[in-house]
Amino acid sequence: MPATPPPPPVPGLRTAPPAEAPAPPRSSGVALVASLLGFAVITIDVSAVNIALPSIQDSLSSGMTGLQWVVDAYTLMLAALMLSAGAFADRAGARRAYAWGVALFTLASLGCALAPSIGVLVGARVVQGAAAAVVLPASLALIRHAYEDAQARARAIALWTAGGAVAMAAGPVLGGLLTDASSWRAVFLLNLPVGALILILLIRVPHSPRRPAVLDGGGQLAAVLALAGLAFAVIEGGHLGWTSVPVLAAAALAVVSGYAFGVIETRHRQPMVPPSMLKDRRVAVSLAVGFSVNATFYGGIFLLGLYYQQLRGMSGTAAGLMFVPVSALVTVGNLVSPRLAERIGRRSVIILGQLVFVTAMLALLLLSAHTPVWLVLVLLLPLSTGGALAVPALTALLMDSVPPERAGTASGLLNSLRQTGGALAVALFGGLLSGAGGDFSLPGMRIGLVTVALLLLATAALSRLLLSRD
Repeated sequence: MPATPPPPPVPGLRTAPPAEAPAPPRSSGVALVASLLGFAVITIDVSAVNIALPSIQDSLSSGMTGLQWVVDAYTLMLAALMLSAGAFADRAGARRAYAWGVALFTLASLGCALAPSIGVLVGARVVQGAAAAVVLPASLALIRHAYEDAQARARAIALWTAGGAVAMAAGPVLGGLLTDASSWRAVFLLNLPVGALILILLIRVPHSPRRPAVLDGGGQLAAVLALAGLAFAVIEGGHLGWTSVPVLAAAALAVVSGYAFGVIETRHRQPMVPPSMLKDRRVAVSLAVGFSVNATFYGGIFLLGLYYQQLRGMSGTAAGLMFVPVSALVTVGNLVSPRLAERIGRRSVIILGQLVFVTAMLALLLLSAHTPVWLVLVLLLPLSTGGALAVPALTALLMDSVPPERAGTASGLLNSLRQTGGALAVALFGGLLSGAGGDFSLPGMRIGLVTVALLLLATAALSRLLLSRD
Protein backbone atom coordinates (compact mmCIF):
# COMPACT_ATOMS: atom_id res chain seq x y z
CA MET A 1 0.00 0.00 0.00
CA PRO A 2 1.22 3.60 -0.36
CA ALA A 3 3.52 4.53 2.48
CA THR A 4 1.38 6.19 5.04
CA PRO A 5 2.40 9.68 6.17
CA PRO A 6 2.85 10.26 9.89
CA PRO A 7 -0.66 9.49 11.21
CA PRO A 8 -2.34 12.25 13.20
CA PRO A 9 -2.73 11.57 16.90
CA VAL A 10 -5.14 8.86 17.97
CA PRO A 11 -7.51 9.72 20.82
CA GLY A 12 -5.70 10.71 23.96
CA LEU A 13 -2.27 11.27 22.41
CA ARG A 14 -2.28 15.04 22.01
CA THR A 15 -1.64 16.08 25.60
CA ALA A 16 0.29 14.39 28.33
CA PRO A 17 -0.90 14.66 31.95
CA PRO A 18 0.78 17.54 33.78
CA ALA A 19 2.25 15.17 36.39
CA GLU A 20 3.84 12.82 33.84
CA ALA A 21 7.63 13.04 33.94
CA PRO A 22 9.62 12.89 30.72
CA ALA A 23 11.03 9.47 29.96
CA PRO A 24 14.83 9.15 30.31
CA PRO A 25 16.61 9.46 26.95
CA ARG A 26 17.73 5.82 26.93
CA SER A 27 14.23 4.48 27.58
CA SER A 28 12.90 6.85 24.91
CA GLY A 29 15.21 5.28 22.34
CA VAL A 30 14.17 1.81 23.45
CA ALA A 31 10.50 2.77 23.12
CA LEU A 32 11.14 4.08 19.59
CA VAL A 33 12.90 0.88 18.52
CA ALA A 34 10.11 -1.25 20.00
CA SER A 35 7.44 0.85 18.28
CA LEU A 36 9.24 0.84 14.95
CA LEU A 37 9.70 -2.95 15.02
CA GLY A 38 6.01 -3.50 15.69
CA PHE A 39 4.91 -1.17 12.91
CA ALA A 40 7.42 -2.82 10.57
CA VAL A 41 6.37 -6.39 11.32
CA ILE A 42 2.64 -5.79 10.71
CA THR A 43 3.53 -3.95 7.50
CA ILE A 44 5.87 -6.68 6.25
CA ASP A 45 3.20 -9.26 7.01
CA VAL A 46 0.80 -7.67 4.52
CA SER A 47 3.19 -7.42 1.56
CA ALA A 48 5.10 -10.65 2.21
CA VAL A 49 1.97 -12.78 2.37
CA ASN A 50 0.88 -11.55 -1.07
CA ILE A 51 4.03 -13.08 -2.57
CA ALA A 52 3.50 -16.33 -0.66
CA LEU A 53 -0.07 -16.86 -1.94
CA PRO A 54 0.76 -19.24 -4.84
CA SER A 55 2.86 -21.38 -2.48
CA ILE A 56 -0.01 -21.44 0.04
CA GLN A 57 -2.38 -22.46 -2.72
CA ASP A 58 -0.22 -25.43 -3.73
CA SER A 59 0.61 -26.50 -0.17
CA LEU A 60 -2.93 -26.40 1.23
CA SER A 61 -4.74 -27.31 -2.01
CA SER A 62 -6.72 -24.08 -1.86
CA GLY A 63 -8.69 -22.33 -4.56
CA MET A 64 -8.77 -18.61 -5.29
CA THR A 65 -11.48 -18.12 -2.65
CA GLY A 66 -9.17 -19.37 0.07
CA LEU A 67 -6.40 -17.03 -1.05
CA GLN A 68 -8.79 -14.09 -0.96
CA TRP A 69 -9.73 -14.92 2.63
CA VAL A 70 -6.08 -15.26 3.65
CA VAL A 71 -5.62 -11.61 2.65
CA ASP A 72 -9.02 -10.21 3.61
CA ALA A 73 -9.41 -11.93 7.00
CA TYR A 74 -6.44 -9.88 8.18
CA THR A 75 -7.39 -6.65 6.44
CA LEU A 76 -11.04 -6.65 7.48
CA MET A 77 -10.31 -7.13 11.17
CA LEU A 78 -7.67 -4.41 10.98
CA ALA A 79 -10.18 -2.09 9.28
CA ALA A 80 -13.08 -2.77 11.63
CA LEU A 81 -11.20 -2.67 14.93
CA MET A 82 -9.19 0.40 13.95
CA LEU A 83 -12.27 2.46 14.83
CA SER A 84 -11.94 1.79 18.56
CA ALA A 85 -8.32 0.66 18.93
CA GLY A 86 -7.15 4.14 19.90
CA ALA A 87 -9.67 4.33 22.73
CA PHE A 88 -8.57 0.87 23.91
CA ALA A 89 -4.92 1.99 23.97
CA ASP A 90 -5.91 4.99 26.10
CA ARG A 91 -7.94 2.87 28.48
CA ALA A 92 -5.35 0.11 28.97
CA GLY A 93 -2.25 2.33 28.68
CA ALA A 94 -0.10 2.44 25.56
CA ARG A 95 2.67 0.15 26.87
CA ARG A 96 0.27 -2.47 28.17
CA ALA A 97 -1.95 -2.38 25.05
CA TYR A 98 1.11 -2.59 22.82
CA ALA A 99 2.50 -5.58 24.70
CA TRP A 100 -0.84 -7.38 24.52
CA GLY A 101 -1.17 -6.64 20.81
CA VAL A 102 2.37 -7.80 20.01
CA ALA A 103 2.00 -10.97 22.10
CA LEU A 104 -1.29 -11.85 20.41
CA PHE A 105 0.12 -11.07 16.96
CA THR A 106 3.12 -13.32 17.64
CA LEU A 107 0.99 -16.22 18.85
CA ALA A 108 -1.34 -15.81 15.86
CA SER A 109 1.69 -15.86 13.55
CA LEU A 110 2.71 -19.19 15.08
CA GLY A 111 -0.82 -20.43 14.44
CA CYS A 112 -0.53 -19.33 10.80
CA ALA A 113 2.82 -21.11 10.39
CA LEU A 114 1.45 -24.36 11.82
CA ALA A 115 -1.92 -24.22 10.03
CA PRO A 116 -2.78 -27.66 8.57
CA SER A 117 -5.58 -26.33 6.36
CA ILE A 118 -6.72 -23.16 4.67
CA GLY A 119 -9.56 -22.77 7.18
CA VAL A 120 -7.20 -22.79 10.15
CA LEU A 121 -4.91 -20.35 8.37
CA VAL A 122 -7.78 -17.94 7.74
CA GLY A 123 -8.85 -18.19 11.39
CA ALA A 124 -5.33 -17.37 12.55
CA ARG A 125 -5.24 -14.43 10.13
CA VAL A 126 -8.40 -13.06 11.77
CA VAL A 127 -6.59 -13.03 15.12
CA GLN A 128 -3.52 -11.46 13.48
CA GLY A 129 -5.64 -8.63 12.07
CA ALA A 130 -7.29 -7.97 15.43
CA ALA A 131 -3.88 -7.81 17.10
CA ALA A 132 -2.48 -5.52 14.38
CA ALA A 133 -5.37 -3.11 14.97
CA VAL A 134 -4.15 -2.73 18.57
CA VAL A 135 -0.45 -2.58 17.69
CA LEU A 136 -0.74 0.25 15.15
CA PRO A 137 -2.20 3.06 17.33
CA ALA A 138 -0.49 1.81 20.51
CA SER A 139 2.93 1.98 18.83
CA LEU A 140 2.39 5.64 17.99
CA ALA A 141 1.04 6.32 21.48
CA LEU A 142 4.18 4.77 22.95
CA ILE A 143 6.30 7.29 21.05
CA ARG A 144 4.10 10.15 22.24
CA HIS A 145 4.63 9.21 25.87
CA ALA A 146 8.37 8.60 25.42
CA TYR A 147 9.19 11.99 23.86
CA GLU A 148 8.01 15.13 25.64
CA ASP A 149 10.04 17.51 23.48
CA ALA A 150 8.04 18.37 20.33
CA GLN A 151 11.03 18.42 17.98
CA ALA A 152 12.42 15.14 19.27
CA ARG A 153 8.96 13.62 18.99
CA ALA A 154 8.60 14.83 15.39
CA ARG A 155 11.93 13.23 14.50
CA ALA A 156 10.89 10.00 16.20
CA ILE A 157 7.58 9.89 14.30
CA ALA A 158 9.43 10.56 11.04
CA LEU A 159 11.68 7.56 11.76
CA TRP A 160 8.61 5.48 12.64
CA THR A 161 6.99 6.38 9.32
CA ALA A 162 10.19 5.78 7.34
CA GLY A 163 10.46 2.38 9.00
CA GLY A 164 7.00 1.49 7.70
CA ALA A 165 8.01 2.53 4.17
CA VAL A 166 11.18 0.43 4.31
CA ALA A 167 9.18 -2.52 5.66
CA MET A 168 6.69 -2.24 2.81
CA ALA A 169 9.58 -2.33 0.32
CA ALA A 170 11.28 -5.24 2.08
CA GLY A 171 8.10 -7.31 2.52
CA PRO A 172 7.78 -8.72 -1.01
CA VAL A 173 11.49 -9.50 -1.22
CA LEU A 174 11.51 -11.23 2.17
CA GLY A 175 8.34 -13.09 1.28
CA GLY A 176 9.88 -14.36 -1.95
CA LEU A 177 13.22 -15.30 -0.41
CA LEU A 178 11.69 -17.13 2.55
CA THR A 179 9.15 -18.95 0.39
CA ASP A 180 11.77 -20.09 -2.11
CA ALA A 181 14.38 -21.02 0.51
CA SER A 182 11.98 -22.80 2.87
CA SER A 183 8.21 -22.48 2.48
CA TRP A 184 5.40 -19.99 2.96
CA ARG A 185 5.34 -20.96 6.64
CA ALA A 186 8.69 -19.21 7.12
CA VAL A 187 6.98 -15.89 6.30
CA PHE A 188 4.95 -16.20 9.50
CA LEU A 189 7.75 -17.75 11.57
CA LEU A 190 9.78 -14.61 10.93
CA ASN A 191 7.39 -12.73 13.22
CA LEU A 192 8.24 -14.89 16.25
CA PRO A 193 11.77 -13.63 17.04
CA VAL A 194 10.74 -10.06 16.23
CA GLY A 195 7.76 -10.29 18.57
CA ALA A 196 9.93 -11.75 21.33
CA LEU A 197 12.49 -8.96 20.90
CA ILE A 198 9.78 -6.30 21.15
CA LEU A 199 8.45 -7.77 24.40
CA ILE A 200 11.97 -7.87 25.85
CA LEU A 201 12.52 -4.21 24.90
CA LEU A 202 9.22 -3.21 26.53
CA ILE A 203 10.58 -4.34 29.91
CA ARG A 204 12.84 -1.27 29.79
CA VAL A 205 10.04 1.13 28.80
CA PRO A 206 8.23 3.00 31.62
CA HIS A 207 4.55 2.30 32.21
CA SER A 208 2.21 4.52 30.19
CA PRO A 209 -0.60 6.48 31.84
CA ARG A 210 -4.12 5.13 31.60
CA ARG A 211 -6.93 7.50 30.67
CA PRO A 212 -10.70 7.08 30.82
CA ALA A 213 -12.06 6.15 27.39
CA VAL A 214 -15.53 4.97 26.51
CA LEU A 215 -15.58 1.85 24.32
CA ASP A 216 -18.50 1.60 21.90
CA GLY A 217 -18.96 -2.17 22.02
CA GLY A 218 -22.28 -2.25 20.17
CA GLY A 219 -21.04 -0.05 17.36
CA GLN A 220 -17.82 -2.05 17.08
CA LEU A 221 -19.70 -5.37 16.81
CA ALA A 222 -22.03 -3.93 14.18
CA ALA A 223 -19.06 -2.66 12.15
CA VAL A 224 -17.35 -6.08 12.23
CA LEU A 225 -20.54 -7.88 11.15
CA ALA A 226 -21.24 -5.37 8.37
CA LEU A 227 -17.74 -5.63 6.88
CA ALA A 228 -17.61 -9.42 7.25
CA GLY A 229 -21.00 -9.84 5.57
CA LEU A 230 -20.04 -7.52 2.73
CA ALA A 231 -16.72 -9.28 2.15
CA PHE A 232 -18.33 -12.72 2.20
CA ALA A 233 -20.94 -11.63 -0.33
CA VAL A 234 -18.33 -10.20 -2.71
CA ILE A 235 -15.84 -13.07 -2.36
CA GLU A 236 -18.29 -15.95 -2.47
CA GLY A 237 -20.67 -14.35 -4.97
CA GLY A 238 -18.32 -15.08 -7.85
CA HIS A 239 -18.01 -18.73 -6.82
CA LEU A 240 -21.35 -19.75 -5.29
CA GLY A 241 -23.49 -17.47 -7.45
CA TRP A 242 -24.87 -14.06 -6.62
CA THR A 243 -28.35 -15.43 -5.92
CA SER A 244 -27.20 -18.34 -3.73
CA VAL A 245 -28.64 -18.49 -0.21
CA PRO A 246 -25.31 -17.94 1.65
CA VAL A 247 -24.44 -14.92 -0.48
CA LEU A 248 -27.87 -13.34 -0.10
CA ALA A 249 -27.79 -14.01 3.66
CA ALA A 250 -24.35 -12.36 3.92
CA ALA A 251 -25.56 -9.35 1.95
CA ALA A 252 -28.60 -9.06 4.22
CA LEU A 253 -26.34 -9.25 7.29
CA ALA A 254 -24.19 -6.45 5.88
CA VAL A 255 -27.21 -4.22 5.26
CA VAL A 256 -28.83 -4.87 8.65
CA SER A 257 -25.55 -4.48 10.54
CA GLY A 258 -24.71 -1.30 8.62
CA TYR A 259 -28.09 0.16 9.53
CA ALA A 260 -27.65 -0.90 13.16
CA PHE A 261 -24.23 0.76 13.20
CA GLY A 262 -25.79 4.03 12.05
CA VAL A 263 -28.50 3.87 14.70
CA ILE A 264 -26.02 3.03 17.47
CA GLU A 265 -23.66 5.84 16.49
CA THR A 266 -26.52 8.33 16.44
CA ARG A 267 -27.57 7.43 19.98
CA HIS A 268 -24.23 6.74 21.65
CA ARG A 269 -22.92 9.53 23.89
CA GLN A 270 -19.37 9.08 22.55
CA PRO A 271 -19.76 7.43 19.13
CA MET A 272 -16.80 6.05 17.22
CA VAL A 273 -18.03 7.87 14.12
CA PRO A 274 -19.88 11.10 15.00
CA PRO A 275 -22.63 11.53 12.36
CA SER A 276 -22.05 15.29 12.31
CA MET A 277 -18.49 14.74 11.08
CA LEU A 278 -19.68 13.03 7.92
CA LYS A 279 -21.83 16.02 6.96
CA ASP A 280 -18.72 18.04 6.15
CA ARG A 281 -18.13 17.53 2.43
CA ARG A 282 -14.36 17.80 2.89
CA VAL A 283 -14.48 14.87 5.30
CA ALA A 284 -16.82 12.87 3.07
CA VAL A 285 -14.66 13.40 -0.02
CA SER A 286 -11.44 12.58 1.84
CA LEU A 287 -12.91 9.29 3.04
CA ALA A 288 -14.27 8.40 -0.41
CA VAL A 289 -10.91 9.13 -2.06
CA GLY A 290 -9.03 7.16 0.61
CA PHE A 291 -11.32 4.18 -0.08
CA SER A 292 -10.84 4.28 -3.86
CA VAL A 293 -7.07 4.88 -3.72
CA ASN A 294 -6.46 1.91 -1.44
CA ALA A 295 -8.85 -0.25 -3.44
CA THR A 296 -6.73 0.49 -6.49
CA PHE A 297 -3.36 -0.09 -4.85
CA TYR A 298 -4.23 -3.21 -2.87
CA GLY A 299 -6.13 -4.68 -5.80
CA GLY A 300 -3.18 -3.95 -8.08
CA ILE A 301 -0.61 -5.51 -5.74
CA PHE A 302 -2.80 -8.61 -5.27
CA LEU A 303 -3.21 -9.21 -8.99
CA LEU A 304 0.44 -8.47 -9.80
CA GLY A 305 1.72 -10.98 -7.23
CA LEU A 306 -0.39 -13.69 -8.90
CA TYR A 307 0.38 -12.43 -12.43
CA TYR A 308 4.13 -12.68 -11.89
CA GLN A 309 4.03 -16.21 -10.48
CA GLN A 310 0.99 -17.91 -11.97
CA LEU A 311 0.98 -16.44 -15.48
CA ARG A 312 4.66 -15.66 -16.03
CA GLY A 313 6.09 -18.48 -13.93
CA MET A 314 8.42 -16.28 -11.85
CA SER A 315 9.88 -17.52 -8.60
CA GLY A 316 8.77 -15.91 -5.35
CA THR A 317 12.08 -14.07 -5.06
CA ALA A 318 11.88 -12.67 -8.61
CA ALA A 319 8.27 -11.59 -8.02
CA GLY A 320 9.27 -9.85 -4.79
CA LEU A 321 12.09 -7.97 -6.48
CA MET A 322 9.62 -6.64 -9.07
CA PHE A 323 7.97 -4.64 -6.28
CA VAL A 324 11.14 -2.89 -5.08
CA PRO A 325 10.95 -0.01 -7.63
CA VAL A 326 7.28 0.45 -6.76
CA SER A 327 8.01 0.80 -3.05
CA ALA A 328 10.93 3.15 -3.66
CA LEU A 329 8.85 5.48 -5.81
CA VAL A 330 6.02 5.38 -3.26
CA THR A 331 8.43 6.73 -0.65
CA VAL A 332 9.58 9.51 -2.99
CA GLY A 333 5.98 10.39 -3.84
CA ASN A 334 5.11 10.75 -0.17
CA LEU A 335 7.93 13.27 0.23
CA VAL A 336 6.99 15.22 -2.90
CA SER A 337 3.24 15.43 -2.20
CA PRO A 338 3.30 18.04 0.63
CA ARG A 339 5.63 20.33 -1.33
CA LEU A 340 3.54 19.99 -4.47
CA ALA A 341 0.39 20.78 -2.45
CA GLU A 342 2.00 24.04 -1.30
CA ARG A 343 2.50 25.04 -4.93
CA ILE A 344 -0.72 23.99 -6.62
CA GLY A 345 -3.08 23.29 -3.70
CA ARG A 346 -4.31 20.14 -1.99
CA ARG A 347 -7.38 19.74 -4.18
CA SER A 348 -5.25 19.73 -7.32
CA VAL A 349 -2.82 17.18 -5.86
CA ILE A 350 -5.69 14.91 -4.73
CA ILE A 351 -7.23 15.02 -8.21
CA LEU A 352 -3.85 14.58 -9.90
CA GLY A 353 -3.03 11.53 -7.79
CA GLN A 354 -6.30 9.85 -8.73
CA LEU A 355 -5.86 10.59 -12.43
CA VAL A 356 -2.33 9.16 -12.30
CA PHE A 357 -3.84 6.04 -10.74
CA VAL A 358 -6.40 5.84 -13.56
CA THR A 359 -3.49 5.96 -15.99
CA ALA A 360 -1.88 3.11 -14.05
CA MET A 361 -4.96 0.90 -14.37
CA LEU A 362 -5.24 1.58 -18.11
CA ALA A 363 -1.50 0.93 -18.58
CA LEU A 364 -1.80 -2.46 -16.89
CA LEU A 365 -4.40 -3.47 -19.49
CA LEU A 366 -1.42 -4.00 -21.83
CA LEU A 367 0.04 -6.79 -19.71
CA SER A 368 0.20 -10.28 -21.19
CA ALA A 369 2.09 -13.46 -20.46
CA HIS A 370 4.96 -12.33 -22.69
CA THR A 371 5.25 -8.61 -21.91
CA PRO A 372 8.98 -7.78 -21.57
CA VAL A 373 10.04 -7.31 -17.95
CA TRP A 374 11.42 -3.83 -18.66
CA LEU A 375 8.06 -2.79 -20.09
CA VAL A 376 6.23 -4.20 -17.07
CA LEU A 377 8.39 -2.03 -14.82
CA VAL A 378 7.66 1.03 -16.97
CA LEU A 379 3.93 0.35 -16.83
CA LEU A 380 4.15 0.17 -13.02
CA LEU A 381 5.44 3.75 -12.70
CA PRO A 382 1.96 5.34 -12.41
CA LEU A 383 0.96 2.70 -9.85
CA SER A 384 3.94 3.77 -7.76
CA THR A 385 3.08 7.46 -7.66
CA GLY A 386 -0.69 7.91 -7.82
CA GLY A 387 -1.59 7.03 -4.24
CA ALA A 388 1.67 8.43 -2.90
CA LEU A 389 0.65 11.84 -4.23
CA ALA A 390 -2.98 11.72 -3.12
CA VAL A 391 -2.82 10.19 0.38
CA PRO A 392 -0.68 12.82 2.19
CA ALA A 393 -2.77 15.64 0.69
CA LEU A 394 -6.14 14.09 1.54
CA THR A 395 -4.93 13.24 5.07
CA ALA A 396 -3.87 16.85 5.64
CA LEU A 397 -7.20 18.07 4.25
CA LEU A 398 -9.11 15.75 6.56
CA MET A 399 -7.17 16.87 9.63
CA ASP A 400 -7.83 20.53 8.82
CA SER A 401 -11.55 19.77 8.41
CA VAL A 402 -12.18 18.48 11.93
CA PRO A 403 -11.71 20.07 15.37
CA PRO A 404 -8.54 19.03 17.27
CA GLU A 405 -10.43 16.80 19.67
CA ARG A 406 -11.74 14.78 16.71
CA ALA A 407 -8.36 14.29 15.00
CA GLY A 408 -7.89 10.78 16.35
CA THR A 409 -11.42 9.77 15.40
CA ALA A 410 -10.95 11.12 11.87
CA SER A 411 -7.61 9.34 11.53
CA GLY A 412 -9.08 6.02 12.64
CA LEU A 413 -12.02 6.43 10.28
CA LEU A 414 -9.79 7.23 7.31
CA ASN A 415 -7.51 4.26 7.96
CA SER A 416 -10.52 2.01 8.42
CA LEU A 417 -12.05 3.10 5.09
CA ARG A 418 -8.71 2.68 3.34
CA GLN A 419 -8.30 -0.87 4.66
CA THR A 420 -11.89 -1.67 3.72
CA GLY A 421 -11.29 -0.45 0.17
CA GLY A 422 -8.26 -2.71 -0.09
CA ALA A 423 -10.14 -5.72 1.27
CA LEU A 424 -13.06 -5.31 -1.13
CA ALA A 425 -10.70 -4.84 -4.08
CA VAL A 426 -8.97 -8.13 -3.23
CA ALA A 427 -12.40 -9.76 -3.03
CA LEU A 428 -13.35 -8.35 -6.45
CA PHE A 429 -10.06 -9.18 -8.18
CA GLY A 430 -9.96 -12.67 -6.71
CA GLY A 431 -13.35 -13.50 -8.16
CA LEU A 432 -12.35 -12.18 -11.57
CA LEU A 433 -8.83 -13.64 -11.76
CA SER A 434 -9.87 -17.28 -11.45
CA GLY A 435 -10.59 -18.56 -14.94
CA ALA A 436 -11.63 -21.99 -16.17
CA GLY A 437 -9.92 -24.69 -14.15
CA GLY A 438 -8.60 -22.10 -11.70
CA ASP A 439 -6.06 -20.68 -14.16
CA PHE A 440 -5.11 -17.00 -14.08
CA SER A 441 -7.61 -15.08 -16.23
CA LEU A 442 -6.30 -12.10 -18.22
CA PRO A 443 -9.83 -11.04 -19.29
CA GLY A 444 -10.91 -11.13 -15.64
CA MET A 445 -7.90 -9.05 -14.65
CA ARG A 446 -8.79 -6.44 -17.26
CA ILE A 447 -12.39 -6.21 -16.07
CA GLY A 448 -11.13 -5.55 -12.56
CA LEU A 449 -8.71 -2.89 -13.77
CA VAL A 450 -11.44 -1.05 -15.66
CA THR A 451 -13.76 -1.27 -12.62
CA VAL A 452 -11.34 0.40 -10.23
CA ALA A 453 -10.40 2.96 -12.92
CA LEU A 454 -14.08 3.97 -13.13
CA LEU A 455 -14.26 4.18 -9.33
CA LEU A 456 -11.25 6.52 -9.34
CA LEU A 457 -12.78 8.69 -12.04
CA ALA A 458 -15.94 8.98 -9.94
CA THR A 459 -14.09 10.09 -6.79
CA ALA A 460 -11.88 12.42 -8.84
CA ALA A 461 -15.05 14.06 -10.16
CA LEU A 462 -16.38 14.35 -6.60
CA SER A 463 -13.12 15.98 -5.57
CA ARG A 464 -13.42 18.48 -8.41
CA LEU A 465 -17.04 19.33 -7.66
CA LEU A 466 -17.17 19.33 -3.85
CA LEU A 467 -13.74 20.61 -2.78
CA SER A 468 -13.02 24.31 -2.94
CA ARG A 469 -9.75 25.70 -4.24
CA ASP A 470 -7.01 26.11 -1.65
